Amino acid sequence: MKTWTFLSLLFLALAARADDCPDWPIDRASAELASLDQQIAEWDLAYHAQGRSAVDDELYDQARARLERLRACFPQAAPALRDPLAASPGKLRHPVAQTGLDKLRDIDDLRGWMGERRNLWVQPKVDGVAVTLIYRQGRLEQAISRGDGNQGQDWTRNVRRIAAIPDLLPTLGDGVLQGELYWRLDAHVQATQGGRGARGKVAGLLNRQDLAPHDAAGIGLFVWDWPDGPAQMDARLRGLQAMGFDSAAALTRPVRSAEDIAAWRAHWYRSPLPFASDGIVIRQDKRPDARRWRAEPPNWAIAWKYPFAKALAEVRAVEFKVGRTGRVTPLLRLAPVELDGRRIQRLGLGSLDRWRSLDIRPGDQVAIALAGLTIPRLDSVVLRATQRPEVLAPEPGRYHTLSCFRPTEGCTEQFLARLAWLSGPKGLALKGLGRGTWDRLGLDNLLEWLELDARALTRRPGIGDRRAAQLLQRFDEARHRPFDQWLRALGVPATTPAVLVGDWASLSVRTAADWQAHTGIGPTRAGRLVAFFQNPDVRELAERLGAEGVEGFTAPQ
Repeated sequence: MKTWTFLSLLFLALAARADDCPDWPIDRASAELASLDQQIAEWDLAYHAQGRSAVDDELYDQARARLERLRACFPQAAPALRDPLAASPGKLRHPVAQTGLDKLRDIDDLRGWMGERRNLWVQPKVDGVAVTLIYRQGRLEQAISRGDGNQGQDWTRNVRRIAAIPDLLPTLGDGVLQGELYWRLDAHVQATQGGRGARGKVAGLLNRQDLAPHDAAGIGLFVWDWPDGPAQMDARLRGLQAMGFDSAAALTRPVRSAEDIAAWRAHWYRSPLPFASDGIVIRQDKRPDARRWRAEPPNWAIAWKYPFAKALAEVRAVEFKVGRTGRVTPLLRLAPVELDGRRIQRLGLGSLDRWRSLDIRPGDQVAIALAGLTIPRLDSVVLRATQRPEVLAPEPGRYHTLSCFRPTEGCTEQFLARLAWLSGPKGLALKGLGRGTWDRLGLDNLLEWLELDARALTRRPGIGDRRAAQLLQRFDEARHRPFDQWLRALGVPATTPAVLVGDWASLSVRTAADWQAHTGIGPTRAGRLVAFFQNPDVRELAERLGAEGVEGFTAPQ
C-alpha cells in the first residue's frame, strides 16, 4: 500500500473546493466518513498484519484520496487521523530509511518537477513489496520489510529461501540494498493484463511462517537502490550488474527530456516484462548521502503511474433503459471518472437480476474496469452508502416484444427504441434518421411521421427548412421499401426471408401449425409469429401502411 505523506494530504485538502463537496447534512457526512475510514482500516489490517491484499492497490489509493477530500469538505465531521501502518508489527529499524515516492499526474507535472534537473534516469516501477537487504562481510545478515519506512518486519527467515537473493556477495562487503520483491510473470504486458494480484501474492507469502520452495522460486528481486554505493547512477548500475543484479542495469535508461520519459513509460506499459509494473520511476543521477534520507518522498526521485486499470466511482443514480424487445438494462449514472484516458459517466449492468443481486443504490462506491480495453464494466461494489434510497425498478413482465407501440406513460424508452430500429440498418435503413431525430419529432405512434409535411416538421425544435426537406425525402424512400424489409422494421420475430414470402393478408392468417411446417421453426418461434401478426397494434400499423400504398400491405383489388 502507499505511504501517504503530509504533502500529499495537503494537496488533496486544498483541492477540495466547495463545488466538489457533497451536499450532505453533518450527520450524513459523519456517517459516510466513519464508514469509509473503517473500510480502509480493515484493508490496512489485512495487508500489514495478515499479509493479504483485500483490495486492488489503485482502488485503495483512490479510496484514501476520497477520504481526505471528504475530510477537507467536512472537517467538523472527520474522524481522527489514523496511521495506515498502525497494523504493521515491524520492530526492526532500517539502517537507511526507505523513502517512498511522490506521484506525478501528467507530463506537465513532470516538466514542472524536472525544472533545472539534468542527468535523469528512468526505470519501471515494479509492483511488488519493498525490502531492505543488509550484508555484513558479503553475507546476507538481515532482510526487513518496508513497514513505515523507518522500521519494518523481520523477513530474513523467508528471504533466505528465495534463490533470486544471493546469500553471499563478496564484492559488496558491508552494504545495504533496497529493492522490490515481485512475483515472476512470463512476458507480462501491463496494459492488457493489469496487476493480476501479484503484489498481494508476494506480501502474503512473505508474511507466512514458512515459505514453501515452489513459492520461493516464484519470487524475483529488482534492486532499485544501493544507498551506500557509488554516487553516480551508471557506476551503481555497473556495480549491481557485477553482483548479478542484471535487471536493474537492463531496465534503467538515461533520459534527456519529458518526451523521452513519456516514451519509455508508454513502451514499458505495452511491452512484455517479467513482473507487474504500475508505472515508472524517474531518478536523478546523484542523490544525497544515505545518512540524510528520511521516510518521506525525496526530491531526487518521483513516480509517474500508469493509467488506472480500475477506477473508483460514486453512483449518482440508477436508471433503467428499455430496449425495442422490452429487455430492461439497469444503468448506473456515475460521478465522472477517468479510466485509461476515457471519461466515464454511465455504466450498464446487463440485467435486472444482476442489479437486484448487487443491490446498488445512489451513493454507493463501485469499481469499474474496461472489458477488452474498450467497454466499461462493473468490477465490484467497494463501499455502500450509509443511507439507502429506494430505487423503483420496472415491474417484471411490464415490457416485452409487443409492448409500447405508443409513447404512453412509462413507454417512452421502448417506443424510441422501436423508432430507432425502424430507421436503422436492420430496418428501413434510412440514412441520417436516428433516435435523436425521432425524439425531436415527438410522435404519438410508430407511423405518425408518414403524415408530416414540411410545415409540420419545421415546427419541431432544431428542424429548419433544409433538414425538413431531407426528412421528407427519407420518408418517401421508406414508402418504397420492400415488404419483407418493412416486416423487419416493425419487429417481426427473427426468421429466414424465405419464411416470410407472401403479403400481409396471407401471413396474418397463418396458424402456429402453418408456421411450424417451415424448416427451422419450432413451437416457440411459431407462437411468437402468431402473436406478432395477431397483435392489435401491429395490425393497426399494417392497415396504415396499406393506406399509404406500401408494397405487401395493400388489399387486393
